[in-house]
Amino acid sequence: MTRRIKRLAAPRTWRLERKVKKWTVSPSPGPHAVRESIPLIMAVRDVLGLANTSREVRKIIGERKIYVDGKATTDYRFPLGLMDVLSIPSIKKYYRVLMDPQGKIGLFEIIEEKAGWKLVRIDNKTIVKGGFTQLNLHDGRNIIVQRQYRTKDVLKITIPGQELIAHFPFEPGKICMITGGKHNGRVVTIDHHEIMKGPNPNIVYFKEGVSTIEDYVFIIGDRLPEVVVPEVKVHG
Repeated sequence: MTRRIKRLAAPRTWRLERKVKKWTVSPSPGPHAVRESIPLIMAVRDVLGLANTSREVRKIIGERKIYVDGKATTDYRFPLGLMDVLSIPSIKKYYRVLMDPQGKIGLFEIIEEKAGWKLVRIDNKTIVKGGFTQLNLHDGRNIIVQRQYRTKDVLKITIPGQELIAHFPFEPGKICMITGGKHNGRVVTIDHHEIMKGPNPNIVYFKEGVSTIEDYVFIIGDRLPEVVVPEVKVHG
């Protein structure tokens, strides 16, 4: 993948000025798709405003001052995606990556206690040696479990330890965030789920009167959301 892309061609989920310059940084290949992530250098410089130039950002990252999901990263193009936690312990700042109400990728400030966990969606699962189930999660993680979970269920896990805290099944009544399509960024409640025949994607209908395809649904809680976008200050 190229190290840069034209700003005019950048994903619409990026909160980016399009015509001030021709090029911007492209995310490295990683756990999140380009449309669903922003490069770490953009998050630090353009979104959080912690540096003025790419050289300053690379220095900060090279000194291992930036943590993603509890681990220091030195890749300035690392793709930050949905539910990732960016931590800067040296200044005691912590942020979670979410879709904002305008459908843009944003960094939302959280308290330190909430920086120790994240939500992960089960995108696939496979049976491995010993009869155990391997869960393939939306952020590139693979977790071996003994009990059964369904795809599209969401787990609340510790980071970086990956210990299970809670389980949110994909079912009516659950609160979720829409992560794509024309309702991108909305927080809604599942009403019912329609299984489509053939190659057509399954459709999820919400109590708010809207609908979207199954792949754009991310459970964020039972009766109350685990992550709340409007109640925090948004950066980006």
